[in-house]
Amino acid sequence: MDRKGSSEILKKALSKGADFAEVYWEHRETSAISYEDNRIERINSGIDEGVGIRVIAGDHTSYAYTNDLSLESLLRVAELAGKAANKKEASIQPLSFYTPKAQEQFKIELPPDKIEINAKVEKVLEANQAARQVDSRIRQVSVGYGDVRQKVTIANSVGVYVEDLRTRTRLMVSAVAAENGVVQTGYNSVGGTVGFELLQQESPAELGRKAAERAILMLSAAPAPTGKMPVVMAGKAGGTMVHEACGHGLEADLVQKKLSVYAGKKGQQVASPLVTVIDDGTIQGKFGSLRYDDEGYPGQKTVLIKDGFLEGYLYDYQTASKEGRESTGNGRRESYKSRPLPRMRNTYIASGKSDPDKIIKEAQEGLLVTAMGGGQVNTTTGDYVFDVAEGYLIKDGQVVCPVRGATLTGNGPETLQLVEMVGKDLGYTIGICGKEGQGVPVSDAQPTMYIKELIVGGTGLTQARETKIRRL
Repeated sequence: MDRKGSSEILKKALSKGADFAEVYWEHRETSAISYEDNRIERINSGIDEGVGIRVIAGDHTSYAYTNDLSLESLLRVAELAGKAANKKEASIQPLSFYTPKAQEQFKIELPPDKIEINAKVEKVLEANQAARQVDSRIRQVSVGYGDVRQKVTIANSVGVYVEDLRTRTRLMVSAVAAENGVVQTGYNSVGGTVGFELLQQESPAELGRKAAERAILMLSAAPAPTGKMPVVMAGKAGGTMVHEACGHGLEADLVQKKLSVYAGKKGQQVASPLVTVIDDGTIQGKFGSLRYDDEGYPGQKTVLIKDGFLEGYLYDYQTASKEGRESTGNGRRESYKSRPLPRMRNTYIASGKSDPDKIIKEAQEGLLVTAMGGGQVNTTTGDYVFDVAEGYLIKDGQVVCPVRGATLTGNGPETLQLVEMVGKDLGYTIGICGKEGQGVPVSDAQPTMYIKELIVGGTGLTQARETKIRRL
């Protein structure tokens, strides 16, 4: 996949008439370890390589892919995609490629493909052993390790030509505790656009221990209260709420389809003046960081909400073209088998000025959330429900006891309007974000925040037009 070959393929894709064509080549090397019940369940490694070809004609998009990388095959696939676009007039301009300027390659100290599998297994065993040593009530521990090294070449008919190398590593631990018929789970994970040095910087044993301690803590926790009450979201809880209740609604495809509560509200106040929401693909080492997106546009920092006012949305090439603007570098895809969509990268609420401990004291009473679980959101209305994986009661400005079984119910824009204090800390979590059947790595974060009132307890949403479910 060099410039000459890319040019031939693009010309063939455009030959039946189209407004835009793109070639995406991917070579992916992965390794994964699954460990359960004190034994290795699976060790997988593999290589996947293929090319996806996209053609856009008006509002119609055709997409075809193949893992037959001969030029003859790629030209045939390009012609097929071009025919599917079905535009009557063909106008092919000479292609003059350029590479958009982007930040330097993310630093990888220990490429995971250079690390022996035994060294990776050792880290998994460390996490498992530490979790099981926490308490005899730990009944089950699951540990998952994964790394990916991805090479891509992206070329399109507007002249973009990019070659990039991406590396990600992560480790996850889930611990199950049981006593007297009560079963609770603790979960913890780390990951980033880093190599195997991740597990030198982050202790697998500490990761396992914290997951197990959370499960044990929840065994003795009291049932969560229900009703409307103040909620303090701790920074270490991560940004699940901003990702789900806010971030998805700011993706331009949903906005343009009128499936977002934020559609048509640019320039309007949609949050408390204390709230600034940012999506940033340039942060060194974070799980959602990227030098170039999956359309070849540079990763960048995009301010979505500033001091409570909606400033903009997350665009890929196609949604940006509809509005005559530039992509924000948010075109992402799971693999060469998938077309790109506007997706988040590292999304967070910016830090404020308040001391996190003082926020709890000033809250006086309510619920402190220190870890989030899964959730659902209706992007059209902004309504959401989230599980609380670890929470505590606040009484007289003090944290008094853990509670279990809590859920948070509310509306994204309304919740952001109710933020009355924002801490100067910032805590990240990682996840694989799902949309239209595609999963991509993301990070999200928030500082400690005081929300004046949320509904604690209750049931899930009904009749949501679009539901997002995510486990961090």
